[in-house]
Amino acid sequence: MRIKPLFIALSLTLSTGLHANKKEIEKLPDGYIKKEALPDSVRIVPKAPEPGSARQKLDDAIAEAALKLNTTPRFALAAKDATMHFPEAPNSFACAMGKLVSKEKTPRLYHLLKRSGVDAGYATRKAKHTYNRMRPFTLNNAPICTPQWQEELRHNGSYPSGHTSLGWAWALILAELVPERADAILARGRAYGESRIICNVHWYSDVLAGRMMGASAVALMHNNPEFITDMKAAKEELAKSPAPDAKMCEKEAEILSKFPLF
Repeated sequence: MRIKPLFIALSLTLSTGLHANKKEIEKLPDGYIKKEALPDSVRIVPKAPEPGSARQKLDDAIAEAALKLNTTPRFALAAKDATMHFPEAPNSFACAMGKLVSKEKTPRLYHLLKRSGVDAGYATRKAKHTYNRMRPFTLNNAPICTPQWQEELRHNGSYPSGHTSLGWAWALILAELVPERADAILARGRAYGESRIICNVHWYSDVLAGRMMGASAVALMHNNPEFITDMKAAKEELAKSPAPDAKMCEKEAEILSKFPLF
């Protein structure tokens, strides 16, 4: 199997050819779910909205509202949420769970999130290819928060959102690992998906469908004994993991509170 940047596999649902700095390339682990046993996204999520439909009109209205945030700090936070490099990607949830993820301090959790991310990304692939939906920026011509990836995104299906699937899967997993912070973690998981709308690269219905697929993937992961073992080990690691920077978390909370999408 060719070694790829983690970003390729997870942020664009394992289907495009972006390139990262060679120093950042890591070999992807296998997921917990066998490819033939992945949840069927075409069967699980509704069909992509038709042009002119009530669902598309709702998507249009929310996309238009999201554009008002592209000159605010929320747009910058959405760009930060877009990264799929480790350890930055899972640390989008650091403030919500009150713990930092790192290869050194939490190696089992680090590996767990990589493996589960592979599954959550692949879970959206069938519907993405089936509907090949155009992304908002290709129609409104407004800026996106990751312009360096614009051409690759232009040729990658929008529905469902692979980022959202991954983010919601991580939110569910982390809420299970740190149940006393579950509300904050799940709220951050919601915001993580909304970042894709604010980035102008996904529609609202893409995000809803992405959450469905992230939850579907996590449900199947629980049937894998390795996942259960890794969850137990990760929980033990988190008990000793350091807390994130308080000022950073105050700033994140202020941004999410001051610039909501809804």
